[in-house]
Amino acid sequence: MSDPDRPCGIYRTTAPIAGVPAGVLVYYHNHGEPGPGVYLPRDWRNNRAVFHEHGTTVPDERYAETLQPLAAEGFYRVVEPFACCEKRCVTIEADQLVQLGYNGRAQPILFLPTLVDGLLAIPSTGTFVDDERLAKLRPLKLPVEELKAHDARALN
Repeated sequence: MSDPDRPCGIYRTTAPIAGVPAGVLVYYHNHGEPGPGVYLPRDWRNNRAVFHEHGTTVPDERYAETLQPLAAEGFYRVVEPFACCEKRCVTIEADQLVQLGYNGRAQPILFLPTLVDGLLAIPSTGTFVDDERLAKLRPLKLPVEELKAHDARALN
């Protein structure tokens, strides 16, 4: 069984799925053996979720329909200024660079990079925002490479 209309990607569960509770972050695969399934986060790396290799098979395609799609994790440009929340704790400025991530409850978090001595510093703590504010972001095209072990040793 597969669900080609629901693409692979990150989602928020809105109903329990075979023991996976509602209101959590999952990665959905629309293919595989024995069928489509959801995968829970096991860790976070550089403010991005790392998902378990083994997931929970979706009993049938109706369950996949209960998944709420989420904006992709990654870097964005702010196209319109906004406050993080009704309390206006943090103002996010137009044209600002932000990194979007999520916690285990699939709540969006914006991380606000800064330039420190010519290097881009990305904090490990961020600001919660609601789904509506994500409409004020546009994804950036940024090449991503994993650091190889021998390169990492050279940095230490």
